Amino acid sequence: MTDILVEMKHRNPRVGYQRIADQISIAFGIDIKKDVVRRVLAPHYRPGSGANGPSWLTFLGHGKDRLWSVDLFRCESMLLQSHWVMVVMDQFTRQIIGSSVHAGPVDGPAVCRLFNRIRCTSAAPRYLSSDNDPLFKFHRWKANLRILDVAEIKTVPYVPLSHPFVERLIGTIRREFLDYVPFWGALALERKLLSFKDYYNRDRAHRGLWGAVPELQPMNATRKTPCLDNYRWKSRCRGLYQLPVAA
Repeated sequence: MTDILVEMKHRNPRVGYQRIADQISIAFGIDIKKDVVRRVLAPHYRPGSGANGPSWLTFLGHGKDRLWSVDLFRCESMLLQSHWVMVVMDQFTRQIIGSSVHAGPVDGPAVCRLFNRIRCTSAAPRYLSSDNDPLFKFHRWKANLRILDVAEIKTVPYVPLSHPFVERLIGTIRREFLDYVPFWGALALERKLLSFKDYYNRDRAHRGLWGAVPELQPMNATRKTPCLDNYRWKSRCRGLYQLPVAA
């Protein structure tokens, strides 16, 4: 076990003890505590200060059926051009429904186009949670939701914790992906965000789901006894992350 833990930390230096334990559990079907990972890695790595992030409320998203959350954030390309990114996630499953990119300033029609491009890949939700950003107060935005028969739920003004999951998701996208991945334009950014969506939904262990992944995994009744000496590595997000897979 020591070899695989050390190698995973070496391949993914920004991943913490709990994430490593969760990924090992997913790959091999065994329960392993983060304290075990910490003790194994102690001779090889010294933890940095401030490694524990803030905890998030989990009360939202379980009272409504088909509840999505939407938010926008801005990032800059290698040419220092501003791009707006809309990200939509399912509150209950924590899956990323999709993301869409717009270069330059946004207005009512642009916000509608961003959302409709994401919505066309999945059935429309019954409810949509958004914050009180002026971008979500355009007349065309509200009219678009009425046409789609989607009820909008507004968060508490000036309280980010009332919109926790999508806010945390945006932080994850920035910290774990965009801070290390440059892009030239909107098309390149959309393609790279699509690869992160696939990694996030299918392979990334999620503490809010007790170490599981957001995408529902098929049941395997004939699961073999795990062997930590027989494994391989798969690359995700164009080599940004290296995850173990039981061979």
